[in-house]
Parts: sequence; C-alpha cells; structure tokens
Amino acid sequence: MRISRDKVNKLAHVITDAVADMDQVDFIEDRNTIRLQVRKILEELLMQEARIDQAARQKIESQKRTILEGSQEWDILYRKYYNEEVKKLGL
Repeated sequence: MRISRDKVNKLAHVITDAVADMDQVDFIEDRNTIRLQVRKILEELLMQEARIDQAARQKIESQKRTILEGSQEWDILYRKYYNEEVKKLGL
C-alpha cells in the first residue's frame, strides 16, 4: 500500500511525540532531527514492503496458467510468496 508523504510525516510526528513522552527516553538530538530519522526509517520500510509485494505478485504472474487476483487461490499464493520473501530478508 502506498502512503502519501503527508501521512508518513504525520506518522513520524506521532511516533516522535510518543517516544518523547516516555519517561525512560531522553533525546540527545532535537525533536526535528529525530522526526526526520523516523520518517526516513518509515520510508525505507515502506519501500521494502513494496518490493516484497512486487516479488510476490511476479511469482504469481509467472505461473503457467492465469490466476485471477482476488480469487482464493491467488490469496493463498500471495501469502505464501509474500512470507517467503520476508524470510529471505530475515524479517
């Protein structure tokens, strides 16, 4: 799923604020630097998820016969191939 830049920024703000509110956490850097790093991490995770999704879809498309997206068989294969890709990355 593609998330807009504004939503990623909002999520980074929420995460930064939540971490800042923890008594066990003290920021060494200013909040904006932390927020930017959180946004960068989120964007990297979303890009990685998109690559996993694309790899799973390509495996389904490479089948000898056509499997319609949304069918039960497609869903089962998608989960299987998606999980295989996640395991390859060690996540």
